[in-house]
Amino acid sequence: MSRRPPHVPEPPNPVERHEPLPWEKSKAALGEATAAERQRLIMENPSYIEPDQDVGFMHEDDTRGVRLQLDYFKAEQGIAHHGIKRTIVVFGSTRLQEPEAAQRELLAAQQALATKPNDETAQRAERLAVNRLDMSRYYHVARQLGQLVGNAGNGPKDSRLVVMTGGGPGGMEAANRGAFDVGAESIGLNVTLPREQYPNPYVTPGLCFQFHYFALRKLHFMKRAAALVALPGGFGTLDELFGALTLIQTRKIAPIPVVLVGEAYWRAVFNADFLLEHGKIDAEDLDLFWYAETADEAWEGICQWHKANGSDPFDGPNRTT
Repeated sequence: MSRRPPHVPEPPNPVERHEPLPWEKSKAALGEATAAERQRLIMENPSYIEPDQDVGFMHEDDTRGVRLQLDYFKAEQGIAHHGIKRTIVVFGSTRLQEPEAAQRELLAAQQALATKPNDETAQRAERLAVNRLDMSRYYHVARQLGQLVGNAGNGPKDSRLVVMTGGGPGGMEAANRGAFDVGAESIGLNVTLPREQYPNPYVTPGLCFQFHYFALRKLHFMKRAAALVALPGGFGTLDELFGALTLIQTRKIAPIPVVLVGEAYWRAVFNADFLLEHGKIDAEDLDLFWYAETADEAWEGICQWHKANGSDPFDGPNRTT
């Protein structure tokens, strides 16, 4: 005896129902006069907000661990999505100017000094403008380096190795701009600060990340670094440079090339020979970095270092211990 095929109901609507569920109606709608006010108080209390939508909850001390995870993971996911394996990390002063802008500043300072030749403030402004014009040549060096990295490998569409900066103006802008010039992707890692800021306009959309924690930003600087290039800079540049040198010196990360662009500047700022002479570093620590004056010198030195090391700057990420 054959069985009749079972009745298979039509799939239900994924959202709508024919009959509402009990909680879809307010108690107030059923005639309890004070229910509406009590329900409003319940629903407006922060406890009723979903945790990821509750800004106050997310910024409590007890949820700092969650914020650290999110600070790390958002950038990690975005970088991986673009197929990026390694980075050339470029640091440098936000005050590094394009030569044209530096020339205009010097002209204005000279004109102001001409009207008040004995004014100490005008004299200092003129000296600073002269120095900024002298340093401005490194804007072009950083831009040219960005172009070299952008054209490396299989060309601008090869995103295995890209420029990474702090995403700000000055030397960072120049390196991102060089990659932009040749149509290559580049990364910018901003950090939230008390004063309003803007990322430089040459970072690739989708690859500019804003961090709450400096520590997580530093982690991402070093995680994929195939080299670190430090242009003349101030406290921020020194912070990142010495942090990287310490990680390499202690072998907390595998050694990578560290290039200091502008030998005269860096020897004045950072007297490594003095540290060696006073027994604060070892002779081998002087080989953790070298100097370059041009983008070609920096890039050729990085490639030469990796060849001697038997490593591939296009394959990563950097090993950490």
